[in-house]
Amino acid sequence: MLQWIAIALTVSVVGVVVVNGEYFKAFNVSYDHRALIIDGQRRMLVSAGIHYPRATPEMWPDLIAKSKEGGADVVQTYVFWSGHEPVRGQYNFEDRYDLVKFVKLVGESGLYLHLRIGPYVCAEWNFGGFPVWLRDIPGIVFRTDNAPFKEEMKRFVKKIVDVMRDESLFSWQGGPIIMLQIENEYGNIEGEYGQKGKDYVKWAANMAVGLGAGVPWVMCKQTDAPEYIIDACNGYYCDGFKPNSNKKPVLWTENWDGWYTTWGGRLPHRPVEDLAFAVARFYQRGGSFQNYYMFFGGTNFGRTSGGPNYVTSYDYDAPIDEYGLLSQPKWGHLKDLHAAIKLCEPALVAADSPQYIKLGSSQEAHVYRGGNTSICSAFLANIDEHQSSTVQFLGRSYTLPPWSVSILPDCKNAVLNTAKVGAQTSIKVADLEPTSSAKTSAPELLMVQKEDPLVAGSWMTLKEPIGVWGDNFTVQGIWEHLNVTKDRSDYLWYITRVYVSDEDVAHWKENAVSPSLRIDSMRDVVRIFINGQLIGSAKGDWVEVVQQVQLEQGYNDLMLLSQTVGLQNYGAFLEKDGAGFKGQIILTDFKNGDVNLTHSQWTYQVGLKGEFMKIFATDDNGNSNWTDLTQEEVPSILSWYKTHFDSPAGKDPVVIDMSSMGKGEAWVNGHHIGRYWTLVAPKDGCQENCDYRGAYDSDKCNTNCGKPTQTRYHVPRSWLQPTDNLLVLFEETGGNPFKISVKTVSIETVCAHVSEDYYPPVQTWSHSNGELITSQKNPVMQLKCEDGYTIASIDFASYGTPQGSCQTYTTGKCHASTSASILSKACEGQNSCKIEVSNSVFGDPCPRTVKTLAVKARCKPSPTSTSWHTGLSEI
Repeated sequence: MLQWIAIALTVSVVGVVVVNGEYFKAFNVSYDHRALIIDGQRRMLVSAGIHYPRATPEMWPDLIAKSKEGGADVVQTYVFWSGHEPVRGQYNFEDRYDLVKFVKLVGESGLYLHLRIGPYVCAEWNFGGFPVWLRDIPGIVFRTDNAPFKEEMKRFVKKIVDVMRDESLFSWQGGPIIMLQIENEYGNIEGEYGQKGKDYVKWAANMAVGLGAGVPWVMCKQTDAPEYIIDACNGYYCDGFKPNSNKKPVLWTENWDGWYTTWGGRLPHRPVEDLAFAVARFYQRGGSFQNYYMFFGGTNFGRTSGGPNYVTSYDYDAPIDEYGLLSQPKWGHLKDLHAAIKLCEPALVAADSPQYIKLGSSQEAHVYRGGNTSICSAFLANIDEHQSSTVQFLGRSYTLPPWSVSILPDCKNAVLNTAKVGAQTSIKVADLEPTSSAKTSAPELLMVQKEDPLVAGSWMTLKEPIGVWGDNFTVQGIWEHLNVTKDRSDYLWYITRVYVSDEDVAHWKENAVSPSLRIDSMRDVVRIFINGQLIGSAKGDWVEVVQQVQLEQGYNDLMLLSQTVGLQNYGAFLEKDGAGFKGQIILTDFKNGDVNLTHSQWTYQVGLKGEFMKIFATDDNGNSNWTDLTQEEVPSILSWYKTHFDSPAGKDPVVIDMSSMGKGEAWVNGHHIGRYWTLVAPKDGCQENCDYRGAYDSDKCNTNCGKPTQTRYHVPRSWLQPTDNLLVLFEETGGNPFKISVKTVSIETVCAHVSEDYYPPVQTWSHSNGELITSQKNPVMQLKCEDGYTIASIDFASYGTPQGSCQTYTTGKCHASTSASILSKACEGQNSCKIEVSNSVFGDPCPRTVKTLAVKARCKPSPTSTSWHTGLSEI
């Protein structure tokens, strides 16, 4: 009975032997109307989007390995011009921008690479990936038939192609690069440039192909792409997409498996049932290359997030989360889907087009046959959003849940249905770990862990000057923010002096009025100071600001702290899109009428003093006048704070919980972990239960209503040392650093829910002598903790008719009493386990009823890894 009660599962990723710098035997890449042709063979390809600067080099191997294990054939990435050429002519290919290293790691794993050079990338990246110095080139207009722009664009694209060629990274050199991209979603804005836009498309295509890279080039969302460039689809669904020539294959360069997040916004989620449906429909209807945007989203470290107002996390609800942990069931269900598609690949590549069969009003089949061979694969779809349907196909009956696709690699046996998720669900927790001030002795540390597990009991503080602090200049009029800062900082002080007469004061008293400051248009944030005192703030995207002010008789200093929160990353004419103020700045209700300050003398001070002194990069107190912070001094605006902490023990990802703070920036050991902001999402607009059925959009399945959009900020392990880590914050609005905590993120709970009518695991199916066979006749539940963890307990198990979801399972009217004992025996003490879902294992508690096995298990550190939680610091 217990033949399918299993022990630990292990996954070995076969390494690729690199010979003479080659990761593969050199091969050519071409294409026809059906697919990319790799080394003479058509291929059905699954691609995983990973942006190398959104992780550290130390994270890259694991991310690539998890992508491969999840069924990816290809890794796709943009190339980030602003990171690689921060100063014109000075290139950076180090650390997180070590593109060559990243591409080589992909090759070493045996995966291909799709390199999207752009060089405009959008990507919710600061300024769309353009370096800000580009806007200062005389006469430049971005992304059109403009000589200065074309010269700069060609120079950078050529630089990247030359670097890849010099490192022998193209397929014909034995490298992993099989495809390149020029431009990015230009078709969305092309019309705004008129004929010059059309000419630019032709120029960009000719320029790219003329570089001699030797692999195909694509343009996405570009219906007028030239004949020699593949035009590709981006979107939530691309199964109806057709390229602009019947000589080109159907490619999906961005399958949006989640969405990005804004400060003060809800958290979007895309159900995996819908995502799998979209992918299956794409291959069903003739698609051949599909890329998940993103497979791993990562983090917008530093000031790289775009916007305006995009958060530091770029998790994107991806199959691999921001920290590198698997997001289940999304990763697992997609892994099963990819395995099912691979079983169909022989038929998919053999057929030039599918046979369409209508099975019902909202049901259809697409059948792929291998010419003169008996090979056959089929996809059966039910696009009805509400009702299941039983259809007849080639003499057999198949029941299709609503909004789902069943995949039949041999046109007979269904191996997967997109709506039936057998993969486990993983619940992540952020645990308070043994951390404290590095200055604390061990006995005190243990007490802090139990009574007050915060980052530190002691902090130091330094006040940031309000207004002028260093090199500045004074001119007449309001200058655009970026023209002054060149994006060297988010912050720019605008300072002027206003005279108030006795008559003005008398006028306000007599008429019971107060003057107001009116700014016609402002973006992204402004903080208004009068005589050194903060009197108001505003945020928005080119919004009017009206703020009542209290002025004294005589001279008053008006100081406006203008802030950017990520530069615009999408749209036409980005070079004209700035920040700060537009229109007029006026003081109203003076005795003799309004006072127009627009053309007054203004003093400009770029950035923060602490920022330019780099006080976040050193622990030298001698030059900065740091003082001990007391509880009475918080909250305090425009303040620097610093402390030290020990690294949490173990290897789990580390985050800093900033929920007690307001808005600012944070650094750990000199590494800029990003902006933070505790803006709260609206209380409405979230769904308690997300229905996967029907077309998805970014407002459909939101969570986190009424809570801060982001409170946890990723600190990569490679940026930490075992003890005495320096944490520095700049806080704008007030907050309590004493309540900041360092936590680790781990998967504490895993659940699964598998019914008798599910299919055997996809991985048990294979082709043998022209037949599709399986080594397993019944469905199997699999549970797995993260590496270094084991299943400590089975908190719930029921074979029968259990109710609820992972955190709320209850037994139903039908329940096998042996469920818990069987699962405990199979799984406890193991990293992973699997068990057959059938009466032969559990008995039959309710005949003639479809039974389901629901299990909730708790993961704990393995006994061999007890040092993780003993207070010992490990990196």
